[in-house]
Amino acid sequence: MTKAIMIQGTGSNVGKSMLVAGLCRAAARRGLSVAPFKPQNMSNNAAVTSDGGEIGRAQALQALACNVPLTVHMNPVLLKPETDVGSQVVVQGKRLTTVKARDYAKLKPQLMERVMESFNLLKSQHDLVIVEGAGSPAEVNLRAGDIANMGFAQASGTPVILAGDIDRGGVIAQIVGTQAVIDAKDAALIKGFLVNKFRGDPSLFDDGYALIEQKTGWRGFGVLPYFQDAWKLPAEDALDIRSNASHGQFHIVCLGLSRIANFDDLDPLAQETNVRLTMLRAGQAIPGDADLVIIPGSKSTRGDLAFLRDQGWHIDLQAHLRRGGKVLGICGGYQMLGQMIADPDGIEGAAGETAGLGLLDVATVMTPDKRLTETKAVHAASGQVFSGYEIHIGRTQGTDCARPFATVAGRDEGAVSADGAVMGSYLHGMFADDGFRRAFLTSLGAEAGHTNYAQSVEATLDALADHIEAHLDVNGVLSCAR
Repeated sequence: MTKAIMIQGTGSNVGKSMLVAGLCRAAARRGLSVAPFKPQNMSNNAAVTSDGGEIGRAQALQALACNVPLTVHMNPVLLKPETDVGSQVVVQGKRLTTVKARDYAKLKPQLMERVMESFNLLKSQHDLVIVEGAGSPAEVNLRAGDIANMGFAQASGTPVILAGDIDRGGVIAQIVGTQAVIDAKDAALIKGFLVNKFRGDPSLFDDGYALIEQKTGWRGFGVLPYFQDAWKLPAEDALDIRSNASHGQFHIVCLGLSRIANFDDLDPLAQETNVRLTMLRAGQAIPGDADLVIIPGSKSTRGDLAFLRDQGWHIDLQAHLRRGGKVLGICGGYQMLGQMIADPDGIEGAAGETAGLGLLDVATVMTPDKRLTETKAVHAASGQVFSGYEIHIGRTQGTDCARPFATVAGRDEGAVSADGAVMGSYLHGMFADDGFRRAFLTSLGAEAGHTNYAQSVEATLDALADHIEAHLDVNGVLSCAR
């Protein structure tokens, strides 16, 4: 019978995704057929699956750690925030609806059916399923109808390991307090705990570790030091995107939009030794020495266009272009570069039209159909063939489309301004293709490095598994699976 184990956290961003990725790789290296699973994820950073759907980017990385193809069943419920109070609900890879937070609970019973359907399918195909929780089981106000943490664990009979984050402080209270507030039946499913992100000498925490064991009666599976190479793996949360420490001559600036989506486009650029990458935050001006400004994807294109203007970035972009800089808009960023964005059916928010930045002679109309596909393309400027993916709604047309950014299956894709300074494309993931990344940077006058991005990610996953094996009782964790 296929076994499963679940990693839950004492809070958000305690390192659950990274822990699951490392455990997946460690289990796969033991010769097991392993699959990752997250019942419910909330993220605008999605990956396109081979079966034509979308899942959270973290589960895509975990599938890579398992050496298995992506499937929509690895993340059957994906919530994609569009506003502060509402999210798009993607179920088994396809958009179901958009709901406000207060109405989401009404959907949970039918969503649990789909969650269990996907989980049981994965269990039928693999030796082991490693499950990632969401948020924290200590959010007992959300326990009724829960499908992400203890609600799922109880429904599936999956044992739980609880992870705490010592880096943010208060880890003893995190773990002991979780046991104190959750229901006794839920607590009985927790087979032990681990402490994540320790900096310094772990022996200094011996007394604290023993106190947690004493107070909870749970088995400890170890203290995991901070994994220094975590930045080399694709970030799940936009807050995890960091400006690189390179002193490279070519300066790329990415605008940190409030609903930034599919920002994995930046990960390969962060590893280029000759590139200095800056992730611009709200309130910061576009630096005068920027060579290329990237306007990334967005889950709320018109909303983020207003956010962009609120920061004064539309004025900075004009000055940047006058200095001879380049601009690349990807997906939602491409739509923002045009003359107009129309959403007559209110797909992303209130129905209406918003004037674009006017840097490309194109216009976009939002449509209910979403394009989700892996793509092979040819870069028009360099002739370089590259791989990427599309995940967007909307149709973009205009005279600048006569100068395409690329061609896909013989059709023109994207647009370029007459002077070549402004480029727009719907293609995500292009910079993960080493040949394209080098050709693109070279075409802009940058000295491209020789990083093999795919090899770097693979090597980092192996290093993560080694790190976990060295500091945690991995065999003990896996032995808890049932």
